[in-house]
Amino acid sequence: MPDLPTPQDDTEAALFSECWDAVLSYADLCTSGSLTAQQLATEAFTLGMREVRAAAHTHVRGAGRRTARLPTIPALLTAVRTTAAAWEADGQGHRLDPDLRLWLNSEAAARFSGPPLGRPVALRGLRDMQEADAALLWLAEVEALPLPTVARRLGLEPATVADELDQVRTLFRDRCHRAHLDSPMDAQCRSYARLLDAVTRSAVADTPGDLSRHLATCVRCAEAAACLRLHGGGLPAALAGGVIGWGGLAYLERRRRATEVRLGAGRPGTADPAEPDEGTGRNRVLRGGLIAAAVLLSALALGVSMMPFGGSGDDTAAQDDRQPVADPDLSSTAPRPTRSSSATRSSSATRSSSATRSPSAPQDTPRRKKPDPEPQGTSSATHRSGPAGAPAATPTAGCRVAYELDSQWPDGFQATVSVTTDRALSGWQLSWTFRDGQQVGQMWDATVRQNGPRVTATAADYNRTVAAHGTLSFGFLGTWTDANRTPGSFALNGEPCTVG
Repeated sequence: MPDLPTPQDDTEAALFSECWDAVLSYADLCTSGSLTAQQLATEAFTLGMREVRAAAHTHVRGAGRRTARLPTIPALLTAVRTTAAAWEADGQGHRLDPDLRLWLNSEAAARFSGPPLGRPVALRGLRDMQEADAALLWLAEVEALPLPTVARRLGLEPATVADELDQVRTLFRDRCHRAHLDSPMDAQCRSYARLLDAVTRSAVADTPGDLSRHLATCVRCAEAAACLRLHGGGLPAALAGGVIGWGGLAYLERRRRATEVRLGAGRPGTADPAEPDEGTGRNRVLRGGLIAAAVLLSALALGVSMMPFGGSGDDTAAQDDRQPVADPDLSSTAPRPTRSSSATRSSSATRSSSATRSPSAPQDTPRRKKPDPEPQGTSSATHRSGPAGAPAATPTAGCRVAYELDSQWPDGFQATVSVTTDRALSGWQLSWTFRDGQQVGQMWDATVRQNGPRVTATAADYNRTVAAHGTLSFGFLGTWTDANRTPGSFALNGEPCTVG
């Protein structure tokens, strides 16, 4: 296993500490064991840093001339994918996750190295931005770092970083719109391009039925829609899936967990424990101590991030929960089960198959195993458990559900669910039962898990708090066959709700 490269200066030393845990986190998703993950991460980090240095040298020689380059972290994650592909080509594929191997040999993977105009819109949009703007977008949306921390990392004013982020989001949308129009499209996709732009600009505009049906069947247009729709919370998933590829959503969830761990591990009053202690000379550290600290921090973050949703640290030793949640080039509606050694842990360890999706962003998932059935007689406490790391939800005294069928076509439909709660919530799960074998596909403003006819929607990070007598809402795309009646048995955090 090659040694990690030596930092060339203090700036790059800080960069090593910042990026190593991100690379190791994604490498762990791509492999079958922790030792193999370390080997993949080391090779990829070495390759990626060589490319980052070369790009920076080219930029300097160009005297400020704008060049297409990714920020450091996504560039290093791309190196992980490239190194994994090299392992597969060199006969070392047995060291990789089996589903990753399937993806690497599919047309989905070929898009990332194929003709530039055929690559994912999110990747092209990010590369088309100034590196500082792209770094701000990535750190805030994908790495989920608090804005004050992002401001310090990038040398921005904390008081104005939120406004700058809004401007960068708009700039990213503009770049993605231009990339979508430049993509090779057939006549039908071209006819929907202007309508797609108009609909995604508004937070309240309804998606026409014909456009909704087109997005449900066209991966390229749906990818563009996810990048163009800045509201609704789907931008992080669009970025992670479009830039990383396989395992993008799983990586996204891990980074959110890792950020919570890092912030919780700091000293009282310290916003970011990973920040160097200015004035003490700690930014001048030896390479060995730096890498050791980075690996230790990575191990802590990974240890918590690999815990199953709603589970505890004891479950981590009994199972391997490193499987991707969803990926951006193979459509699938079934959630991926975790590998559990007992049926009792099956329901609490099952990972959500989508994360904060926009209504028009189909997520491609590697081929999945059939999920284990949920054990019978599971108590309502299972449904009351909130997302991992979230506060326990306040028990509800009453709730009312409005289920709206927005549009329907021969084999699919779009629906919106709104719930009014009598009590304040600090986390929520809404479950219901389909009557006619319907299947949920993509969901936005919530994450979804389906076991047979029973569906559970869990709050996203940004909407898990609901005021007393307030309303929460989310939407989804689904499929149906013989009938599509309104579902029943709605329950909010395990308590029955009325429908009407």
